[in-house]
Amino acid sequence: MPIHEHWQATAEAKGFEITARVDDRYHLMLRCNSCGGAHRSKLHVLMTSQPLCPHCMDARRRKDAEAAGLIWLGRDPDDRHYGFYQAPCGHKLRRQFELVKRIAAGECAHRCERCQHEKEEAEARARGWSLIGPAPTKGPGYRRYRHACGHEQTIARANMQSGRFNCANCGEGWSTAPSFIYCMRFALPGLAPLVKLGFSRNPDSRLHWQLKRSPDIEGTILRSVAIRNGHTAQSLEKKMHAALRRDHRDSVIPPDQYRPWLRVKSEIYAAGLEPTILELLDELGRSRQPGKGAGARERQPRKACGRDRGRDPG
Repeated sequence: MPIHEHWQATAEAKGFEITARVDDRYHLMLRCNSCGGAHRSKLHVLMTSQPLCPHCMDARRRKDAEAAGLIWLGRDPDDRHYGFYQAPCGHKLRRQFELVKRIAAGECAHRCERCQHEKEEAEARARGWSLIGPAPTKGPGYRRYRHACGHEQTIARANMQSGRFNCANCGEGWSTAPSFIYCMRFALPGLAPLVKLGFSRNPDSRLHWQLKRSPDIEGTILRSVAIRNGHTAQSLEKKMHAALRRDHRDSVIPPDQYRPWLRVKSEIYAAGLEPTILELLDELGRSRQPGKGAGARERQPRKACGRDRGRDPG
Protein backbone atom coordinates (compact mmCIF):
# COMPACT_ATOMS: atom_id res chain seq x y z
CA MET A 1 0.00 0.00 0.00
CA PRO A 2 1.43 3.41 -0.97
CA ILE A 3 2.45 6.17 1.43
CA HIS A 4 1.10 9.41 0.00
CA GLU A 5 3.33 12.46 -0.07
CA HIS A 6 0.92 14.70 1.84
CA TRP A 7 0.82 12.08 4.60
CA GLN A 8 4.58 12.14 4.84
CA ALA A 9 4.64 15.94 4.83
CA THR A 10 2.11 16.02 7.67
CA ALA A 11 4.16 13.49 9.64
CA GLU A 12 7.37 15.51 9.15
CA ALA A 13 5.62 18.68 10.34
CA LYS A 14 4.58 16.87 13.51
CA GLY A 15 7.99 15.35 14.28
CA PHE A 16 7.61 11.87 12.74
CA GLU A 17 8.43 9.83 9.65
CA ILE A 18 6.07 7.25 8.16
CA THR A 19 8.05 4.03 7.71
CA ALA A 20 5.27 1.64 6.68
CA ARG A 21 1.58 0.96 6.45
CA VAL A 22 0.50 -1.90 8.72
CA ASP A 23 -2.50 -4.10 9.46
CA ASP A 24 -4.97 -2.29 7.21
CA ARG A 25 -5.41 0.92 5.29
CA TYR A 26 -6.13 2.88 8.47
CA HIS A 27 -2.82 2.28 10.34
CA LEU A 28 0.79 3.47 9.96
CA MET A 29 4.15 2.95 11.60
CA LEU A 30 5.66 6.25 12.75
CA ARG A 31 9.29 6.81 13.74
CA CYS A 32 9.92 9.66 16.21
CA ASN A 33 12.46 12.23 15.02
CA SER A 34 13.43 12.96 18.65
CA CYS A 35 14.17 9.50 20.07
CA GLY A 36 14.12 7.26 16.99
CA GLY A 37 11.51 4.97 18.49
CA ALA A 38 8.72 3.59 16.32
CA HIS A 39 5.09 3.07 17.19
CA ARG A 40 1.83 2.12 15.50
CA SER A 41 -0.64 4.97 14.90
CA LYS A 42 -3.97 5.51 13.23
CA LEU A 43 -3.92 7.56 10.02
CA HIS A 44 -6.80 9.64 11.39
CA VAL A 45 -4.73 10.60 14.46
CA LEU A 46 -1.81 11.70 12.30
CA MET A 47 -3.93 13.83 10.01
CA THR A 48 -6.23 15.47 12.58
CA SER A 49 -4.17 15.82 15.77
CA GLN A 50 -0.68 15.62 17.26
CA PRO A 51 0.54 12.03 17.70
CA LEU A 52 2.39 11.33 20.95
CA CYS A 53 5.49 9.16 20.97
CA PRO A 54 5.03 6.52 23.70
CA HIS A 55 8.81 6.14 24.03
CA CYS A 56 9.29 9.85 24.75
CA MET A 57 6.36 9.77 27.16
CA ASP A 58 7.85 6.82 29.02
CA ALA A 59 11.17 8.65 29.24
CA ARG A 60 9.47 11.70 30.75
CA ARG A 61 7.55 9.55 33.20
CA ARG A 62 10.74 7.75 34.17
CA LYS A 63 12.37 11.12 34.78
CA ASP A 64 9.38 12.33 36.83
CA ALA A 65 9.47 9.12 38.88
CA GLU A 66 13.17 9.55 39.60
CA ALA A 67 12.61 13.15 40.72
CA ALA A 68 9.80 11.92 42.99
CA GLY A 69 12.00 9.24 44.54
CA LEU A 70 10.20 6.38 42.74
CA ILE A 71 11.11 3.80 40.10
CA TRP A 72 9.05 3.75 36.89
CA LEU A 73 7.63 0.29 36.18
CA GLY A 74 5.24 0.98 33.29
CA ARG A 75 1.83 2.21 32.26
CA ASP A 76 -1.44 0.84 33.55
CA PRO A 77 -3.00 -0.89 30.52
CA ASP A 78 -6.49 -0.32 31.94
CA ASP A 79 -6.23 3.45 32.49
CA ARG A 80 -4.14 5.83 30.41
CA HIS A 81 -3.89 8.30 33.32
CA TYR A 82 -2.15 5.84 35.65
CA GLY A 83 1.19 4.08 35.87
CA PHE A 84 2.97 1.65 38.18
CA TYR A 85 5.91 2.66 40.35
CA GLN A 86 8.18 1.08 42.95
CA ALA A 87 8.41 2.99 46.23
CA PRO A 88 11.63 3.25 48.28
CA CYS A 89 10.16 0.64 50.65
CA GLY A 90 10.02 -1.84 47.74
CA HIS A 91 6.24 -1.95 47.42
CA LYS A 92 4.44 -1.43 44.10
CA LEU A 93 2.29 1.68 43.79
CA ARG A 94 -0.37 2.67 41.25
CA ARG A 95 -0.42 6.44 40.83
CA GLN A 96 -1.73 9.11 38.50
CA PHE A 97 0.93 10.66 36.29
CA GLU A 98 -0.10 14.15 37.38
CA LEU A 99 0.25 13.21 41.04
CA VAL A 100 3.80 11.98 40.44
CA LYS A 101 4.60 15.29 38.74
CA ARG A 102 3.34 17.13 41.82
CA ILE A 103 5.46 14.94 44.06
CA ALA A 104 8.49 15.61 41.85
CA ALA A 105 7.80 19.37 42.13
CA GLY A 106 7.72 19.09 45.93
CA GLU A 107 4.04 20.00 46.22
CA CYS A 108 3.19 16.80 48.12
CA ALA A 109 4.70 13.45 49.10
CA HIS A 110 3.93 9.85 48.21
CA ARG A 111 2.63 7.39 50.78
CA CYS A 112 2.75 3.63 50.50
CA GLU A 113 -0.63 2.15 51.46
CA ARG A 114 0.90 -1.09 52.74
CA CYS A 115 3.46 0.69 54.90
CA GLN A 116 0.76 3.05 56.17
CA HIS A 117 -1.46 0.10 57.08
CA GLU A 118 1.39 -1.59 58.94
CA LYS A 119 2.13 1.65 60.79
CA GLU A 120 -1.48 1.98 61.90
CA GLU A 121 -1.53 -1.68 62.97
CA ALA A 122 1.55 -1.06 65.14
CA GLU A 123 -0.07 2.03 66.69
CA ALA A 124 -3.13 -0.04 67.62
CA ARG A 125 -1.08 -2.93 69.06
CA ALA A 126 0.83 -0.50 71.28
CA ARG A 127 -2.51 0.49 72.88
CA GLY A 128 -3.86 -3.06 73.19
CA TRP A 129 -6.09 -2.85 70.12
CA SER A 130 -6.10 -4.36 66.63
CA LEU A 131 -6.89 -2.45 63.44
CA ILE A 132 -9.97 -3.65 61.55
CA GLY A 133 -10.03 -1.09 58.73
CA PRO A 134 -11.43 2.28 57.62
CA ALA A 135 -14.54 3.86 59.08
CA PRO A 136 -16.22 5.32 55.96
CA THR A 137 -19.19 6.74 57.84
CA LYS A 138 -16.95 8.84 60.10
CA GLY A 139 -14.49 10.29 57.58
CA PRO A 140 -10.84 9.72 56.63
CA GLY A 141 -9.48 10.50 60.08
CA TYR A 142 -11.26 7.54 61.74
CA ARG A 143 -10.64 3.78 61.87
CA ARG A 144 -12.43 0.71 63.19
CA TYR A 145 -10.53 -1.09 65.96
CA ARG A 146 -11.04 -4.19 68.11
CA HIS A 147 -9.98 -4.10 71.76
CA ALA A 148 -8.36 -7.00 73.61
CA CYS A 149 -11.71 -7.54 75.36
CA GLY A 150 -13.36 -8.15 71.97
CA HIS A 151 -15.20 -4.84 71.76
CA GLU A 152 -15.17 -3.08 68.36
CA GLN A 153 -15.11 0.70 68.27
CA THR A 154 -14.66 3.62 65.85
CA ILE A 155 -11.81 5.84 67.05
CA ALA A 156 -10.04 8.83 65.54
CA ARG A 157 -6.54 7.79 64.50
CA ALA A 158 -5.12 10.87 66.25
CA ASN A 159 -6.64 9.61 69.52
CA MET A 160 -5.21 6.14 68.96
CA GLN A 161 -1.78 7.73 68.52
CA SER A 162 -2.10 9.89 71.63
CA GLY A 163 -3.95 7.38 73.83
CA ARG A 164 -6.65 9.94 74.65
CA PHE A 165 -9.66 7.59 74.50
CA ASN A 166 -11.30 4.71 76.36
CA CYS A 167 -12.77 1.35 75.51
CA ALA A 168 -16.54 1.84 75.72
CA ASN A 169 -16.90 -1.73 77.02
CA CYS A 170 -14.25 -2.15 79.71
CA GLY A 171 -12.39 1.17 79.93
CA GLU A 172 -12.21 3.38 82.99
CA GLY A 173 -13.34 6.98 82.93
CA TRP A 174 -10.85 9.71 83.80
CA SER A 175 -12.29 10.03 87.32
CA THR A 176 -11.60 6.40 88.29
CA ALA A 177 -8.48 5.68 86.19
CA PRO A 178 -4.99 6.15 87.70
CA SER A 179 -3.72 9.68 87.12
CA PHE A 180 -0.71 11.96 87.63
CA ILE A 181 -0.13 15.47 88.91
CA TYR A 182 2.66 16.98 86.85
CA CYS A 183 4.82 20.05 86.41
CA MET A 184 5.87 21.08 82.89
CA ARG A 185 8.24 23.77 81.66
CA PHE A 186 7.72 25.60 78.34
CA ALA A 187 10.05 27.79 76.29
CA LEU A 188 7.82 29.92 74.05
CA PRO A 189 9.10 32.30 71.35
CA GLY A 190 9.78 35.76 72.71
CA LEU A 191 8.78 34.86 76.28
CA ALA A 192 10.61 33.93 79.46
CA PRO A 193 10.24 30.23 80.46
CA LEU A 194 6.85 29.27 81.87
CA VAL A 195 5.69 26.37 84.04
CA LYS A 196 2.37 24.55 84.23
CA LEU A 197 0.88 22.51 87.06
CA GLY A 198 -1.84 20.07 86.06
CA PHE A 199 -3.16 16.51 86.20
CA SER A 200 -3.65 13.90 83.47
CA ARG A 201 -3.92 10.15 82.97
CA ASN A 202 -1.08 10.45 80.46
CA PRO A 203 1.12 13.55 80.93
CA ASP A 204 3.25 12.74 77.88
CA SER A 205 0.19 12.59 75.64
CA ARG A 206 -1.17 15.72 77.30
CA LEU A 207 2.07 17.57 76.48
CA HIS A 208 2.66 16.47 72.91
CA TRP A 209 -0.86 15.90 71.59
CA GLN A 210 -3.08 18.37 73.41
CA LEU A 211 -1.23 21.32 74.89
CA LYS A 212 1.28 22.31 72.20
CA ARG A 213 -0.14 23.96 69.09
CA SER A 214 3.04 23.07 67.15
CA PRO A 215 5.53 20.19 67.53
CA ASP A 216 8.34 22.75 67.34
CA ILE A 217 7.41 24.24 70.70
CA GLU A 218 9.84 23.19 73.42
CA GLY A 219 8.12 21.55 76.38
CA THR A 220 9.43 19.27 79.14
CA ILE A 221 7.82 17.26 81.92
CA LEU A 222 9.84 18.15 85.00
CA ARG A 223 8.11 15.86 87.48
CA SER A 224 4.95 13.79 87.88
CA VAL A 225 3.43 12.06 90.89
CA ALA A 226 1.14 9.05 90.52
CA ILE A 227 -2.31 9.45 92.08
CA ARG A 228 -4.73 6.58 92.61
CA ASN A 229 -7.53 8.09 90.50
CA GLY A 230 -8.46 11.15 88.48
CA HIS A 231 -10.97 12.44 90.99
CA THR A 232 -8.34 12.60 93.75
CA ALA A 233 -5.80 14.10 91.34
CA GLN A 234 -8.23 16.85 90.32
CA SER A 235 -9.06 17.65 93.94
CA LEU A 236 -5.40 17.90 94.94
CA GLU A 237 -4.54 19.95 91.87
CA LYS A 238 -7.33 22.47 92.57
CA LYS A 239 -6.07 22.97 96.13
CA MET A 240 -2.53 23.51 94.86
CA HIS A 241 -3.69 26.09 92.33
CA ALA A 242 -5.77 27.90 94.94
CA ALA A 243 -2.73 28.14 97.23
CA LEU A 244 -0.42 29.24 94.41
CA ARG A 245 -2.80 31.95 93.22
CA ARG A 246 -3.30 33.15 96.78
CA ASP A 247 0.38 33.30 97.74
CA HIS A 248 1.96 34.10 94.35
CA ARG A 249 -0.58 36.16 92.48
CA ASP A 250 2.12 38.05 90.57
CA SER A 251 3.40 34.76 89.08
CA VAL A 252 0.12 33.94 87.32
CA ILE A 253 0.60 34.52 83.56
CA PRO A 254 -2.34 36.03 81.61
CA PRO A 255 -3.72 33.63 78.96
CA ASP A 256 -3.29 36.07 76.06
CA GLN A 257 0.50 35.78 76.42
CA TYR A 258 0.66 32.04 75.72
CA ARG A 259 -2.58 31.44 73.78
CA PRO A 260 -0.82 31.46 70.34
CA TRP A 261 1.33 28.48 71.38
CA LEU A 262 -0.60 26.52 74.03
CA ARG A 263 -4.14 25.09 74.08
CA VAL A 264 -4.88 26.00 77.67
CA LYS A 265 -6.71 28.88 79.36
CA SER A 266 -5.07 28.93 82.80
CA GLU A 267 -2.69 27.15 85.19
CA ILE A 268 0.44 28.75 83.69
CA TYR A 269 2.96 30.45 85.98
CA ALA A 270 6.26 32.31 85.74
CA ALA A 271 9.36 30.10 85.86
CA GLY A 272 10.34 31.67 89.18
CA LEU A 273 7.60 29.58 90.78
CA GLU A 274 9.09 26.31 89.53
CA PRO A 275 10.97 25.46 92.79
CA THR A 276 7.79 26.01 94.80
CA ILE A 277 5.72 23.75 92.53
CA LEU A 278 8.38 21.04 92.55
CA GLU A 279 8.51 21.24 96.34
CA LEU A 280 4.75 20.69 96.46
CA LEU A 281 5.10 17.63 94.23
CA ASP A 282 8.01 16.31 96.32
CA GLU A 283 5.90 16.62 99.45
CA LEU A 284 2.99 14.90 97.71
CA GLY A 285 5.29 12.11 96.51
CA ARG A 286 6.70 11.55 99.98
CA SER A 287 3.18 11.29 101.42
CA ARG A 288 2.48 8.44 98.99
CA GLN A 289 5.67 6.42 99.60
CA PRO A 290 5.38 2.82 100.90
CA GLY A 291 5.11 2.77 104.65
CA LYS A 292 2.78 5.75 104.82
CA GLY A 293 -0.18 3.41 104.67
CA ALA A 294 -2.38 2.51 101.73
CA GLY A 295 -5.05 4.91 102.88
CA ALA A 296 -2.66 7.71 103.84
CA ARG A 297 -4.14 11.09 103.23
CA GLU A 298 -2.19 13.34 100.84
CA ARG A 299 -0.79 16.38 102.60
CA GLN A 300 -2.37 19.71 101.92
CA PRO A 301 -0.26 22.15 99.91
CA ARG A 302 -1.12 25.18 102.05
CA LYS A 303 1.85 24.85 104.41
CA ALA A 304 4.35 24.47 101.57
CA CYS A 305 3.03 27.63 99.95
CA GLY A 306 2.88 29.40 103.29
CA ARG A 307 6.63 29.02 103.75
CA ASP A 308 7.07 30.92 100.47
CA ARG A 309 4.52 33.61 101.27
CA GLY A 310 5.89 36.98 100.30
CA ARG A 311 8.85 35.50 98.42
CA ASP A 312 9.76 37.34 95.22
CA PRO A 313 8.77 35.00 92.35
CA GLY A 314 11.67 36.28 90.27
